[in-house]
Amino acid sequence: MYGDDETIRDILTGTGDTWAVVGLSNNEERAAYRVADKLRRIGKRVVPVHPKAEAVAGEQGYASLAEIPFPVDVVNVFVNSDLAGDVADQAVALGAKAVWFQLGVTDEAAYDRTRAAGLRMVMDRSAGREITRLELL
Repeated sequence: MYGDDETIRDILTGTGDTWAVVGLSNNEERAAYRVADKLRRIGKRVVPVHPKAEAVAGEQGYASLAEIPFPVDVVNVFVNSDLAGDVADQAVALGAKAVWFQLGVTDEAAYDRTRAAGLRMVMDRSAGREITRLELL
């Protein structure tokens, strides 16, 4: 298990309110869009990170984490597992406090590196489902 209830609750409620969602676009059919909506509903600022750098729900998008000109508390990752480790390393370099790999996104080496760098981390869990399970809405 890559994220106990205490860690999950802390990231969702106490780690900070600015979440960069890597892989977020305006495609309402994608899980990233639905999870971002739930994050906004619990008071999070959701910053889209996608190669197209499109705005989502009125929030300016960025092509990469490095382009975001303000502090990010949590990096939520919706990319293929083979790309996720690089995103986690970028989150560490960015100074994020936590990284969340969504359901189906796994990279044990990245999990270990991220935790060793002092960040909190959840892997292979849906933030949207956890918001519902923990009754945060």
